Amino acid sequence: MVNDRIQAEEAYTALEKSGIPTTQLSIVGKGYQTGDEFGFLDPYQQGKKGAIRMAIWLIPFGFAGGYIFDLITGLDTFIWAGDPGNHIIGGLCGAIGGAMGSVFVGGGVGLSVGSEGALPYRKSLNEGKYLVAVKTSDINTRNQATYILQRFNPETLQGYEQ
Repeated sequence: MVNDRIQAEEAYTALEKSGIPTTQLSIVGKGYQTGDEFGFLDPYQQGKKGAIRMAIWLIPFGFAGGYIFDLITGLDTFIWAGDPGNHIIGGLCGAIGGAMGSVFVGGGVGLSVGSEGALPYRKSLNEGKYLVAVKTSDINTRNQATYILQRFNPETLQGYEQ
């Protein structure tokens, strides 16, 4: 992570001049690739997907559980609804519980673990900083890129393996 656009462009040019192919180089930030285009997962989208995935099975199971609970206990909560109505209302309450569970658990888990460490990068990008990335599996290229990028005093310098 570098602080400004000029520093990011200088680092990119230095990497390019050292012989690293431009297909392996990226600048992420305002005016270049966005975090989504680069591959950072949006934690809010992941949370929404998790909630929907859980709702698909929690709401029907919640309905069935509420219906069966009311059927077994014989509660007469709403006298005006009668026997089948009370069971259906119990099922609806169970479905509401399932929906709440899918939002709180499915959505919360997606927000906490769905980002896979991309959230700090997203925050830095939103602050106007830039990421200069080198995608390579070659150890020599990685070492060369690390040496070049260190000259620009980046805020952070990290390597990842996929």
